[in-house]
Amino acid sequence: MCGIAGTYLWPDGGPLTERLTAAVTHRGPDGDGQYTHPAGDGQVHLGHRRLSIIDLSETGAQPMVADGLALTYNGELYNAPELRAELQAAGACFRGTSDTEVLLQAWRRWGTDCLPRLRGMFAFAVFDERTGELVLARDQLGIKPLFLVRRGRGLVFASELKALAGALGDALHVDDAALVASLLYYWVPDTRCAFREAEKLPPGTWLRCRPGGRVDRGRFWSIRDVAQQAENIPEPDLAVPDFLNGIIADSTRRHMLSDVPVATFLSGGLDSSYLTALAAQHQPGISAYTIGFRSEDAKFEAMPDDLRYARQVAQRFGVDLQEIEIAPRILDLLPHMTYHLDEPIGDPAAINTFLICSAAREAGVKVMLSGMGADELFAGYRKHLANLLAVRYQGVPQPVRRPLQAAVDRLPVATSRRGYRSVRFAKRFLSFADLPEETAFRRSYTMYDRLELLDLVNPDLAGTVDDVLTEHADTYGDNALGDHVNRMCLADARMFLPGLNLAYTDRASMAASTEVRVPFVDVDVVKAAFSIAGNRKIVGRQGKVALKQAASSILPREIVYRPKGLFSAPLRAWMSRDLAPLVREVVNDGVLVSSGFLQREALQRLVAEDASGQQDRSKHLWHIVSLEYWYRGATAAGAGASASQPSMPVELHR
Repeated sequence: MCGIAGTYLWPDGGPLTERLTAAVTHRGPDGDGQYTHPAGDGQVHLGHRRLSIIDLSETGAQPMVADGLALTYNGELYNAPELRAELQAAGACFRGTSDTEVLLQAWRRWGTDCLPRLRGMFAFAVFDERTGELVLARDQLGIKPLFLVRRGRGLVFASELKALAGALGDALHVDDAALVASLLYYWVPDTRCAFREAEKLPPGTWLRCRPGGRVDRGRFWSIRDVAQQAENIPEPDLAVPDFLNGIIADSTRRHMLSDVPVATFLSGGLDSSYLTALAAQHQPGISAYTIGFRSEDAKFEAMPDDLRYARQVAQRFGVDLQEIEIAPRILDLLPHMTYHLDEPIGDPAAINTFLICSAAREAGVKVMLSGMGADELFAGYRKHLANLLAVRYQGVPQPVRRPLQAAVDRLPVATSRRGYRSVRFAKRFLSFADLPEETAFRRSYTMYDRLELLDLVNPDLAGTVDDVLTEHADTYGDNALGDHVNRMCLADARMFLPGLNLAYTDRASMAASTEVRVPFVDVDVVKAAFSIAGNRKIVGRQGKVALKQAASSILPREIVYRPKGLFSAPLRAWMSRDLAPLVREVVNDGVLVSSGFLQREALQRLVAEDASGQQDRSKHLWHIVSLEYWYRGATAAGAGASASQPSMPVELHR
């Protein structure tokens, strides 16, 4: 896992590449390298920061040059051993044991045709000295990021948007549409970028730059097509648990390919427990990390007691469990996190990821396994079940629905810790239960409906609001699946997974110089997931049933069927105590309000609703504060200010 950067036919590309590479040092503190070569009437410059995981010797150093090809690569190939054997049988010679060299030899032999053969996570740039062409590529599911800016015939790219923003300064401008999208979702979709002039290379695609200025693009993998093809594969019927367990076990085994120790996240929930149990079969005594919050923080939330489940899994499978109580100085941590997240992301789970990875790194661990992706692929979120219940609810006569709606509206969300989640769920459910399928699904997990969003932002952005909503409708509708549950899973895998969960996981973990691997987000697991009908994923009121049945072969029933917990943070505690003065400042005098982007009166209503206990607006207000901090940093970078890294204030108690 590494940080990459480079320029192609870009004025002063050499110094710019050096600055870009330096800006991603945290992604690869173990080594660095530079490469320069003529390209047409200009030059190509490639930079690399290395996090040494496979082949720790100099034969794994990058940029790697061989046979007229130069490669700077970020990622891991989990089928590298098989590809190496195939290439050796065809006559390829290898100097070392890195997967980087496997990728370079695969590219030399097959070009872009090698991309569908790759099983892993990757973003890379490869330059052909003979043709003067530069190709960028990104993995099938968008696990690894790659940002780029094009200008004329030139191109500049980097693993992180902050590197481009810091190096290009006032050449980049904040995109209002991306900020509107972030308000809706609390993250920026992978199809958009927070700066107008920048873009993200889409998952499963490549881009080729030619010396004459021509740019070609191609797609080598599409989750939409895979899901449609998988739906037509005869389901393995009663063999689903064994079939699925075999594929996930194989993926987990492959994801443990490493020359340094591998550890796991272990929350005590199904996904992390399942992966930890499988990993322990291949690495006895494997370490796992779990976190808890101070009792004075947790009492504000309906947070499950995850720790006892994590301990149970650790004891059963001989896992070395590292328990960490987190007491972040949240006022100081906020600017650090908004800097590292690159774009406005309002999910506090990013803080958990960063703090766990920081603790692991302090213990010398570079590689972690995460259960990310299981909920999206196997219908594990409450919204999936809620949307099915909404279809049934629409069959209830209106005279019954109206008084029920009125009664729930009157309930305060802060009645008690026990009833908090139930009331919040009821309010949220009734906000979308009457809506058509796509609109209901969007409203079940986004922050605002259309009228609320229009009320929140500058009136001149009304057209932008509609564009953002239309994009969701188009993405949701762009499938040929006949299964309601799998339509939701596909929408999540195309939007929610790369736009939020994979994005914050990559950026938060790499901020701690740690690689996180996601065995559920694997091409074979994806194909298997969409071959399973929705009525085997959600049965009655139980979600993620197919995965639970598979996990039952190794995990105790108490873990498999425990109530779903949330990988979140004690937001209500933070908002009511630590961040209360900051919220008032942002709402009344923040840069977003002063600039006219956000409407002060609408923000004040959010604060009043949260304070009265009638609505839980802690998540909304957390994102507003996060967005404010991100915007301050972005506009400072746009004015030519240095994109320096804030200090990291954290207390970890083992």
